[in-house]
Amino acid sequence: MKLLEKIANPRDVRRKLGLNQQDFWTKIGVTQSGGSRYESGRKMPKPVKELLRLVHVEQIDLGRLKREDLEIIDYLKDSHPDLYKSLKKAAKGGGRKAPEAAE
Repeated sequence: MKLLEKIANPRDVRRKLGLNQQDFWTKIGVTQSGGSRYESGRKMPKPVKELLRLVHVEQIDLGRLKREDLEIIDYLKDSHPDLYKSLKKAAKGGGRKAPEAAE
């Protein structure tokens, strides 16, 4: 089952985080009243679901995310997959030191 399918009821996610509707929905650019409608069963558009996943499930601070960061990630994945995997593991606390980048 895809993660987005698991977010069937955003109320469950919000309650698990202990946030009120205003704080929860404002973080992803949705009004409290709009969020209340989604929590009551109105179908959420895919972009709203994705923002909910990124901000509240993956805990990504969108204010810190830059296009350049995503471009670097794509470059590493395509051009240096081993380095990408090693850096990803190091960032997650895999215990190993990140390898030196090739010059």
